Amino acid sequence: MSATPTPSAPAERVTHSLVRDVRLPGGAGVLALVTLDNGLDHTKPNTFGPAGMAELKAALEVVRTRAEAGEIVAVGVTGKPYFVAAGADLKGITSVHDHAEAVELGRMGHAAYTILGDLRAATGVPTFAFVNGLALGGGLEVALNCDYRTVASDAAALGLPETGIGLIPGWGGAYLVPRLVGVEKAIEVILTRPAANKPYKPAEALKIGLVDELFEAADFLEQSIIWAAKVVTGEVEVPRRELDPQPVWDGVVAAAKAQLDAIVGTSRPAPHRALELIAGARNATKADAFAAEDQALADLVMSDEMRASIYAFNLVGGGKKPQGAPDPKLARPITKVGVVGAGLMAAQMAFLFAQRLGVPVVMRDLDQERVDKGLSFVRETAEKLAGRGRLSPDAAQRIVASVSGTTDIGEFASCDFVIEAVTEVMGLKKKVFAELEGVISPETVLATNTSALSVTEMAADLRHPERVVGIHFFNPVAQMPLVEVINAEHTSDEALATAFAITKKLRKTAIMSADRPGFIVNRLLLLVMGQVLDAIEGGTPVEVADRALAPLGFPMPTFALTDLVGPAVAQHVLTSLREELGDRIPASAGLAKIVENGTRVVLDAPAKGLPKPVDPAIQQYFGPARPGEPGVLDADGVLDQVLTALATEIGLMLDEGVVPGPQQIDLAMILGAGWGFHTGGITPYLDRTGYSEKVLGKRFLPDGVANVPA
Repeated sequence: MSATPTPSAPAERVTHSLVRDVRLPGGAGVLALVTLDNGLDHTKPNTFGPAGMAELKAALEVVRTRAEAGEIVAVGVTGKPYFVAAGADLKGITSVHDHAEAVELGRMGHAAYTILGDLRAATGVPTFAFVNGLALGGGLEVALNCDYRTVASDAAALGLPETGIGLIPGWGGAYLVPRLVGVEKAIEVILTRPAANKPYKPAEALKIGLVDELFEAADFLEQSIIWAAKVVTGEVEVPRRELDPQPVWDGVVAAAKAQLDAIVGTSRPAPHRALELIAGARNATKADAFAAEDQALADLVMSDEMRASIYAFNLVGGGKKPQGAPDPKLARPITKVGVVGAGLMAAQMAFLFAQRLGVPVVMRDLDQERVDKGLSFVRETAEKLAGRGRLSPDAAQRIVASVSGTTDIGEFASCDFVIEAVTEVMGLKKKVFAELEGVISPETVLATNTSALSVTEMAADLRHPERVVGIHFFNPVAQMPLVEVINAEHTSDEALATAFAITKKLRKTAIMSADRPGFIVNRLLLLVMGQVLDAIEGGTPVEVADRALAPLGFPMPTFALTDLVGPAVAQHVLTSLREELGDRIPASAGLAKIVENGTRVVLDAPAKGLPKPVDPAIQQYFGPARPGEPGVLDADGVLDQVLTALATEIGLMLDEGVVPGPQQIDLAMILGAGWGFHTGGITPYLDRTGYSEKVLGKRFLPDGVANVPA
């Protein structure tokens, strides 16, 4: 593949391969050390494109010649400060035009890395990877192709995230990892961890055998070279595990396939292709396994799912100032936070404010029993995290000491920022705000955690409605990365800037939404739920309707989501949205009966990690199923109804100016509703399935932005 950029391909940020000789201690000989470095600062990690990979291959060919001549006794590979490499250049990948070019992408990586993997067999010279920083994807695979690996204690992350972004480990990972750590752990490395977006910490990588030694960061390279010298002289021997027996290999692969079938289904091809490579890796030659990786990688590079995944990846990792956010300098300083309420949501917020803002937090509720319950949650959460090693004992103690509770609303007088988290009833929230305005200072910012109610109406009777802003956290607060910042009719730039500054310190992704019913996520998520319930009301069996959205790859089926949020909460929000948006949000008498009877809607999961299936017994609340009758939807019909409704609603949201563009809707649904990377969010999926043009007469995104261009 040519290294010269084309007009449609971005210029490559070349990672150079700089070689220098290092004399090993004890007279062990000379090690040729290859340092990967793109010459830029730590905000721009090393990545591999065609030019960088060609340079690495050329450098390694010179090293190989020197090894053959007996000039060196070892080869080492390391990275610039903080980074080995973050993998392949994703911008370059999305500019690949055809399958042959995509195959070459895999081959060029294998051609360079195989020099490392074959050097000891050909010349007797071993290869070492000194993983001094982040090593993801192709950055970890360069280490996996070496004979030995050390890691620095402060390396940010190690992993093979490819299946999470529509690819497979294409430069040796699918073949090498199961040989190194065993097939069971290989499933974790290649499938499970990427699905959870959870790379390995250095100690974790050492524990499972991805690396051989861990050294402290301060003198990491020095200690790694000393260790390498001991390996070269035979003073240190590194044991390697035997290949797992065929029955074990087959059993692990079969179990992983069953789980993929249940969770992923046919919604995206990458995990299944990776599993096929792992399945075949035991008995394949390295050459055949690498050739299979080349073909699988090429197939996926030329798939819409991969292009949509990269679009989603870039959205989530954008790190830019949120669209529409005012100048951050307008944000008010926060020295004390007030939380109205001490229930579960309020207590979660109080904990996070204390943890991340580092300021005193006071929770207020109507009686001491509720206050004590909220404070107990904060204390128990801190103890739990400290017990797991996720908080230091000092940090846990500081958080608990920072959060106080009261029944006296006057305690909010000294707060710079107060957020309410009381029941979703407009009258109650207005009453809370009216009481607060008589207590707090004129500069205090007031926020509401409402998930769907009008912030404008909530602030309408206040003397200073401009101080009110919506900050909608998702449950569970600590885990969910999204916050919707709601710009009400009178919200000032100062209040908005304060909301964005707070969410940034909380390490959340903030998206600004206009003050429209349901904002972004709940408007669309509850629309989907309503359409599924509507199909059941019309005679579709509950089990058919529950499975109908499987092609979208949601993290859980409709009724498992209903169980998670609570049928009563779902019914309440559906009703409020219907009052605002009309018949586009269907009513469900069946759901109302389920809530009235307190009936659970799902069965227990058949196995750990599998979704909870709908309980077929709840069919009684919707009336008899009538599959096959005219007008009764099958699974395809339910999916069609949902996608048609989504295209319609997103078109209206963009017309209303809820967000500036479809990208914000996609980002919100990925982070707030678990919409799969492989879809790109909602709008790329609606574009490539034809629903946007069928319903609205136009695409949401230009052709080629999140799909293989026509």
